[in-house]
Amino acid sequence: MEKLIITAAICGAEVTKEQNPAVPYTVEEIVREAKSAVDAGAAIVHLHVREDDGTPTQSRARFQECEDAIYKACPNVILIPSTGGAVGMTPDERLQSTDTTPIPEMATLDCGTCNFGDEIFDNTMPTMRAFGKRMIERGIKPEYECFEMGHLDTILTMARKGEVPGAPMQFNFVLGVPGCTPATVDNLCWLVKNIPAGSTWTSTGIGRHAFTLAAPTIVPRTRRPRQEQRRTRRQSRPHGQAARSPHRHLRRGERDPRTQEIVPGFQPAIPIENAPRKPPARVFCASKQPRNTPKRSCRDADCHSTKFNINSL
Repeated sequence: MEKLIITAAICGAEVTKEQNPAVPYTVEEIVREAKSAVDAGAAIVHLHVREDDGTPTQSRARFQECEDAIYKACPNVILIPSTGGAVGMTPDERLQSTDTTPIPEMATLDCGTCNFGDEIFDNTMPTMRAFGKRMIERGIKPEYECFEMGHLDTILTMARKGEVPGAPMQFNFVLGVPGCTPATVDNLCWLVKNIPAGSTWTSTGIGRHAFTLAAPTIVPRTRRPRQEQRRTRRQSRPHGQAARSPHRHLRRGERDPRTQEIVPGFQPAIPIENAPRKPPARVFCASKQPRNTPKRSCRDADCHSTKFNINSL
């Protein structure tokens, strides 16, 4: 059985501690949540950052501070910094998360404008082209964030034109955002059926929909979000229970009978299996280095020389 690659989305841009006291703001809190998720089985951390008072930010300096601290605590984790930021941020502001050192291995790329509750999440075609160009130039592998079914066709068309990185592609289907595509298994199946051969995918069910999508997401990744999650597990109270730390969601997923029925005894994958990865060396390819050079991950889509290749995600 293939191992499951799990992403933990530990902190979004919209939810506050007033809505959910578990949401991390400070660097120390973000590192704590990242490490707890990795210790529970997550291989990847999807990263938003906040100021200490909870204000969402795309500041390069804040991303750098958080990434350095996370790598110190979790040397082998893969980070996916958000380029979505918060509603109302400019494209240039949002792209600051790709300016850190070392250059991120991956980053999100949102695939279209959509309603986002009472607001509009603005991703025009020129914005997406600019983000795609940045990622092509810097060798960053995008995770394509699809909130609507039409977003999939949009980004596939852009990939065919060479405006964004192409195959192999990694998709994240974010379902259940108020105003966007509902989080149903039928909708998830339609999206998965229409991705190109050789692509990989994950799903994000917002709020109480997290476990609706967890069970059918059996290859090769799942994602435990709390970034836009205030409450989960509807009970007798009108608003359910507050969502807890990501590592608790991961442990629950391992025990959830709906998951175990489809993937009995699933095992989470680890980011690298041949050697610890030092962040500054992640761009090297073992097949293009002298013999005896330590193996590292590679962004070359045609290279499969290492056990862990970032392009195989």
